[in-house]
Amino acid sequence: MEEYIVSARKYRPTSFDTVVGQQALTTTLKNAVKSGKLAHAYLFCGPRGVGKTTCARIFAKAINCLTPTAEGEACEHCESCQAFNEQRSFNIFELDAASNNSVEHIKTLMEQTRIPPQVGKYKVFIIDEVHMLSTAAFNAFLKTLEEPPAHVIFILATTEKHKILPTILSRCQIYDFERMTVQNTIEHLKAVAEKEGVQYEEQALAVIAEKADGGMRDALSIFDQAVSFCQGNITYQKIIEDLNVLDSENYFKMIDLAVENKVSDIMILLNQIINKGFDGGLLIGGLAKHVRNVLMAKDPQTLPLLEVSDQQRERYQDQAKKCETRFLYDALRLMNQCDINYRQSSNKRLLVELTLIEVAQLTQPDESVGSGRKPRRLKSLFKQLMQQPQPKKAAPQVAAAEPVNQKDRSNLNTQSNQSDQKTPTTTYTSSSRPQLKSSIGHSWNNLREQAKPKKMQIIPGTLAADDPNNHYEKEFLSFTQQDLELQWMMMCNRMPPKLVGIATRMKNMLPVIKEMPQIEVIVDNQLAYDQMMEIKGSIVNTLKLYLHNNDINLDIRVAEHQEQVPILSRKEQFELMEKNNPAIAKLRELLDLELA
Repeated sequence: MEEYIVSARKYRPTSFDTVVGQQALTTTLKNAVKSGKLAHAYLFCGPRGVGKTTCARIFAKAINCLTPTAEGEACEHCESCQAFNEQRSFNIFELDAASNNSVEHIKTLMEQTRIPPQVGKYKVFIIDEVHMLSTAAFNAFLKTLEEPPAHVIFILATTEKHKILPTILSRCQIYDFERMTVQNTIEHLKAVAEKEGVQYEEQALAVIAEKADGGMRDALSIFDQAVSFCQGNITYQKIIEDLNVLDSENYFKMIDLAVENKVSDIMILLNQIINKGFDGGLLIGGLAKHVRNVLMAKDPQTLPLLEVSDQQRERYQDQAKKCETRFLYDALRLMNQCDINYRQSSNKRLLVELTLIEVAQLTQPDESVGSGRKPRRLKSLFKQLMQQPQPKKAAPQVAAAEPVNQKDRSNLNTQSNQSDQKTPTTTYTSSSRPQLKSSIGHSWNNLREQAKPKKMQIIPGTLAADDPNNHYEKEFLSFTQQDLELQWMMMCNRMPPKLVGIATRMKNMLPVIKEMPQIEVIVDNQLAYDQMMEIKGSIVNTLKLYLHNNDINLDIRVAEHQEQVPILSRKEQFELMEKNNPAIAKLRELLDLELA
């Protein structure tokens, strides 16, 4: 019985022309052989199974060929080529850096470089998986790699270029190998199948090519496995059964059902897929790739981006005609979000089901699906402000069943003015803040009560009083000095980092209600005045919003000489607090506190 050789070895390329998918690199190497302009060190890097070591061997054989062809290929007839093909050449050495990665192994290699070649021009050293060398071995290799003997050429191969020292990279000519395209892999598998006398379906070979993920060696290994399973007749159904691949028919069917909003049918199909042993995350990933292909199939310019067989490409085009572009965009976004959250989810199946339900509802006539549209957001008066939810103020009930005549309105204004005179408006200075129930300071409950909305009285003569339907009540409410100070401080705390300087100054300012709703703020100097005037509009809008009064007007002026208040240090502020409130001094003594 003839010895069996796997396809990856049996059909390994022996010349540059038989290398698949690396035309640019092989052309460069052939031109270097023809011109004789050879570097002393080469670095071949790229993913697994794309031909790095194979090209290194072909290149080494062509370099030492005694009679190379005009195209730069080895002649295959000279003594050097025959010795290489029979694996008895003493001019070409292969070293596995994964098992020979110490300084001692590199020293042994350096000793071998001293001996000139017996047959041919060069001694070629192929070091595979060079990134596995230790740092000390790399450093020991540096000098020889930079200035090797004239008869020595190094060819390094690696799958992880980023692990190689920059000093090594700078001494080599670097060649980056590309992944195999699906179409190139399919064509090569067809050639191998014809040589082996194996019948096949092109769609089945496309599944093998996609499973190989750009590696020709992986594709040939899967091909051998498929030949054994299918007994010489590779069909699509047998391939997906052998490789445990989810049939693409499920993806086409699921998108068709989603376009028709058939959520129940999608749930049944999902249950069938999961019962076959397929993971929900694998389903979402495959469906996202499918939707992406459908999106690419909508435009003839992006159609070449589909790495599928010709038969599959036609199916994608047919489905693309049924799906709207907006639906495909939203479906991709939903499945991408599901893929991100899948690993962290404790109920993975529920996450997949919710995602598919949302996808199936994207094409409903009414845009009631929350994920299918962007939520509305309120504009902030200051950019980058921390949004703090404000409790909804209860609108006072105003009975205005009959229109008010001019005489009654004047009486109403007179009564309102008298009531305002009976209730004096309290003004505060920097040294007299609102006094609290506790003699020590605000409690959390008191602060919460202050932050709660209070039932305000409607200002007579405003739109709230004239409007019989009470449309403007919440926009023209009166407010107290305490409400003003609270909202002023909260506004300062919410201001963005770029305004932290003026926000700190504003915390030391005291806004005062001069005449409802006229507010006055006195600043210490012209610089602060200029800074506040730049953001005056935002300040007024913020106060209007949180004090619920659209008639608010802000007057900013520089303090006169007699109005200027000296800035107190921390210690002076504390001493003033002790003077005004002896309970603070008593508390400090009881707790044995010191001012830091």
